[in-house]
Amino acid sequence: MQRLLVALLAALDAAIAAAVGLAALLAPLTLLWVLAFGLSADWGALWPVSGTLWQFAHGVPLEVVLPPQLLSNLAIPADAARFGLSVPPLAILLFTLLFAARSGRRAASSGAWTVGVAGGTVAFTAISVLVALTARSDLLRDALWAAIVVPAAVYAAGLLAGAVRHAWSEGDGGIVDRVHDIVDGWGEWAPVPAESVRGAAVVVTALAGCGAVGVAVMTLLRGGEVIALFEAARVDALGATMLTLGHLAYLPTFVVWSVSWLAGPGFALGAGTAVSPAGTQLGVVPGIPVLGLVPENATIWMLVSVLVPVAAGALAGWMIRSKLVWEGQGDALWPRAVIVGGVAALSAGVAAMAAVLVSGSIGPGRLAEAGPAPGPLALAIGIEVLIGCGILMLAPRHRDELAEERTDRWRAEMAALDD
Repeated sequence: MQRLLVALLAALDAAIAAAVGLAALLAPLTLLWVLAFGLSADWGALWPVSGTLWQFAHGVPLEVVLPPQLLSNLAIPADAARFGLSVPPLAILLFTLLFAARSGRRAASSGAWTVGVAGGTVAFTAISVLVALTARSDLLRDALWAAIVVPAAVYAAGLLAGAVRHAWSEGDGGIVDRVHDIVDGWGEWAPVPAESVRGAAVVVTALAGCGAVGVAVMTLLRGGEVIALFEAARVDALGATMLTLGHLAYLPTFVVWSVSWLAGPGFALGAGTAVSPAGTQLGVVPGIPVLGLVPENATIWMLVSVLVPVAAGALAGWMIRSKLVWEGQGDALWPRAVIVGGVAALSAGVAAMAAVLVSGSIGPGRLAEAGPAPGPLALAIGIEVLIGCGILMLAPRHRDELAEERTDRWRAEMAALDD
C-alpha cells in the first residue's frame, strides 16, 4: 500500500507542476485576450497558443508561421513569413526541474524512490501527451514527438536527481546503497565521485550567482537604454506589462549569457556578431528593450572577468579540501587530482547543456544565430575551473594547517580515552 501511495503522491506532484506552469502562461494571456479583443474574442485560439508556449518554455523548438494577412498589414517581407524560435525562457523549465527534484527527494525519503520516479514520470508524460495533442497551433508549430518527449525528460531528470541525491546521502536500502558500499570499498579513492559532484554543484551555483550579479550591474549601468527602447516601442500599459513579464521569464536565459560573457567566449546576437570581453561586434539589433543591456564596447581590461570561473573553481577546491582534511582523507595526491578533473569536466558539461538550451534562433534571417556556442563555453569553463580548483586542491598543505590537524586529532583521541 505504501508503494502505491508514493506513486500516487508523485503523480499528484507532477500534475501540480504542470498545472502551475500552464497557469503561469494562461493567466497573463487570458488578461491580454480580454483587454485586446474583448469578451467576443475567439477563445478557441487561446489554449493552443498557451499550450505551445508551455512546450516552448521547456525547450521545445518552434516554427513561427505568419499568416499572409498579417504580413501585408505590417509590411513584413515574405522571406520572414517562416522562421525558427529555439531560445526558450528558462524560468518555467527551472521551476519544473526544481519541483521535480523536490518530489524525487520526498519519494526517496519514503523508501520507495524508484516507484515515485516512475509514477511522476508517467503522470507528467501523460500530461505532455494531452497538451501536445490538444494544443496544436497554426501560428506556432512544433514536432509532436518533441512536444511530448522534451517536457517529460525535463521532469524525469529533476525527479531522478532529487531522488538519487537523497538516497546517496541518507540511504535507500536498495541499489543506491549497494553502489555506495562498493564505492566505500575503494579506500582513498572513495570520496572521488561524491566530491566531484559536490564541487561541480558549488561551481555552477557560484557562476549562476555571478551571472545574476552581472545582469544586475548592467541594469544599473544601462537602464536608460532599456527605458529608451520601451519608449520607442510605443506600447500601452498592457503592452509594457507583457514585455516586462516576458523579460522576467527570460531572466535565467540572460544569466547564462552573462556567465558566457564572464568566461570569455561571450554570445552572439545574430550571424556574424559577437559580444565578449575581448570585443563587441554588433549589427542591427532587434528593438527588444532588454537587449539594451548589451554593452556596446569592450576593452582588453574586461578580460579580467575570466577570473570569475577561476575563483568559482577555487571556492569548490577549498570546500572539498577542507572536508577531506576534516575526514582525514586529504593526503593522497592522485585522488585529489582526479577530483579536480571531475569537477572541471562536470562543470563543463553543465555549461554545455545550458548553452544548448539558451542558444539558437530568435527570429528570421541573421537572427537565426543567437546565444553562446556550447563548445567554446564548455572548453573555457572547464579550463578555468580546472585551474582554480587545482590550485586549492593540489597545493602543498601549510605547516600551520598540519599542526592544527594534529591538535584536533589529539583532542579527539583524548576525548575518546576519557569516555
